Amino acid sequence: MAEPEFDATGVGISRMLRSLTRAGHVLVRDGELVLLTSYGSEIDSAPVDEVRISGYGLRDQALATLRGRSYLLRLGRGHREGLLSALRTARAKAAAERGVLGR
Repeated sequence: MAEPEFDATGVGISRMLRSLTRAGHVLVRDGELVLLTSYGSEIDSAPVDEVRISGYGLRDQALATLRGRSYLLRLGRGHREGLLSALRTARAKAAAERGVLGR
């Protein structure tokens, strides 16, 4: 398993009005965005090509849509920009690999 491109702990993760965890874990690794509880159980994951992040007007928060399911991520100071950057990098890597492999 490769080192994650992005790794944030202490992230609040909610779905609609329901809080799933107040101290979750968000990872971008191996071309996937992974949402974990504070105990390490997977909440959801999706390939970076199927992830949409919106954060317009939200300070230190992001609305992540994974395969049609929306989650509010309360990332904390400066982590939103890091997440967006890691997703761009992971998407570029995946596109380059597809181009090289001809998929």
